[in-house]
This record gives sequence, structure tokens and C-alpha cells, in this order.
Amino acid sequence: MRGRLRKSVVNYNSEDDTWNHINRVRVLISDCIEALKLRGKCHDVSKLMAPEKEIFDEMTPKLKASTYGSDEYKKMLSEMKPALDHHYVANSHHPEHSPDGIAAMTLLDILEMLCDWKAAGERHANGSIENSLKVNHSRFGINDQLFRVIENTAREFGWVKNK
Repeated sequence: MRGRLRKSVVNYNSEDDTWNHINRVRVLISDCIEALKLRGKCHDVSKLMAPEKEIFDEMTPKLKASTYGSDEYKKMLSEMKPALDHHYVANSHHPEHSPDGIAAMTLLDILEMLCDWKAAGERHANGSIENSLKVNHSRFGINDQLFRVIENTAREFGWVKNK
């Protein structure tokens, strides 16, 4: 019996199975890319409608001049509460979307969130993805392992310098 098992294993060529696997993974990655493209098209469109637009019209210039995470910034966020409450309900890439915060998010939510943090940091006079990562690590209670994954992703895109 052992000789026959060895013979069939020795005669097995994994190339077809490997190509089937490779092609299946390519299809699944393409599905992820399409989902991210759709998120890009829909990202933050709720900011263009009431009740968000009017408040963002007033507060965005003020936010640009503030330091992300500062007491001044937090005060402005509290003034924006009606718009932000609506925004968070409409956009799953915000930890505030769910009472479970980050733990309720998908990998696609987290990737969109990271892109949002990068772009938002570029809007602040002293903003940076490094500062956003630092502030949001504690702000949202991101565990260290997930935080390293997020930071490593930002580094892979060249947004964060190598250590």
C-alpha cells in the first residue's frame, strides 16, 4: 500500500492545481479592487447634502487652521455634532459608525479609513499621516497588532518613512 501511495505522489504534477489557485486568487483580488473603486466613488458624498453640507461649509476652513487632535480641534468637532452624527451613520469607514468601533469594521473599511486619514492630514496646515496615526491609535483604542498593520500599510504606500 505504501509503495502505491508514494508512486501516485511522485507522479503528481501540481502545476494545474497551482495555476487554478493563482487564477482564483486573481479573481478574488479583482473583486476587492472593484469594491475599493466603488468606495472611492461613494466616499464622503454625504458631506454634499444636508445636514452635513451647511456645517462643513462653515467649519472646514476653521478645521484647516487647527491642529489635529488639539483641544481647539475637539471643540470644533463638538460644534459639528449634528453633521458628524449623520456622517458617521452614513459612512462605515469611520470607527464612530458602530458602537463597537474598529472591531466592527472590515478590512475594506480600515483601508478606506487609512486613505481618509492620509487625505485629511493633507488638509491641515500641520497635518501628517504620522500625526493622524499617533492620535488615532489612542483616540479609537486600536490594539497594537492592528495598529502595526495599519502603519505598515501606510509605510508600504510610502506615506510613512521607514524606521
